[in-house]
Amino acid sequence: MHLKHHSAISCFLLLTALWGTSASYADELPAPIQALADQGLEIHGQFDAPGGLRGYGASVQGQDMAIYLTPDGEHALVGTLMDSEGNDLTEAKLDEHVRAPLEAQTWQLLSESHWVQDGDVDAPRLIYTFTDANCPYCQQLWQDVRPWVDAGDVQLRHIMVGILAPDSPGKAATILGADDPAATLHAHESGQKEIEASAQPREIEEQVYANNQLFEELGLYATPTSVFQRETEDGNVRLDRIQGMPSDERMIDMMGSEAP
Repeated sequence: MHLKHHSAISCFLLLTALWGTSASYADELPAPIQALADQGLEIHGQFDAPGGLRGYGASVQGQDMAIYLTPDGEHALVGTLMDSEGNDLTEAKLDEHVRAPLEAQTWQLLSESHWVQDGDVDAPRLIYTFTDANCPYCQQLWQDVRPWVDAGDVQLRHIMVGILAPDSPGKAATILGADDPAATLHAHESGQKEIEASAQPREIEEQVYANNQLFEELGLYATPTSVFQRETEDGNVRLDRIQGMPSDERMIDMMGSEAP
């Protein structure tokens, strides 16, 4: 896979720079919680906690955390709450009140990015993938997913970025600005006609810039990176992602089935 500058993050898509201040719910924050928010923590929501505590889901610099307000409302503790049997009472709350809402926002951001459709618009499975026209692994992924796409089972939306070479932004803009972006991408990735960078209207160039910003803000570092929804054992829909070329096993996870 092609790599770019990597800033490690411990949990996918929790970079708070994306969403600005998340403490937008109506309740006024207690003073200790507000003090932490003033220091840069994003407060995402409130949840019940035992022992008279009040819990808050928060994040900072990509790291999620729980804050517990003491019953008197005067002090706050940051950490993991355990019960008398050593069970972690915090993890599930973070998952519900921080990760799941941010993942939903991320999926919305992906849908609003500038992408090229690859596959049936009515396909039951949707995948967003960050694609650079100079990335041979993106081309390999394009070829490997043909069975699912051609069968109408999967639609890929290629978010065109320009990060790997000096002419990558120009090539991305040329594809996005084409009369038929889907056909242009198809010809390029299939090897029928390699795209060349050409001057595009400023609006198209700004679309590439916006896609590049999204790639950076999500803490991603490799193309292709693919994002898809998965159903958990409890029936909830969550996000998963694969940076670089997926293994055979992960390809099945991403596509939702073995090749038709």
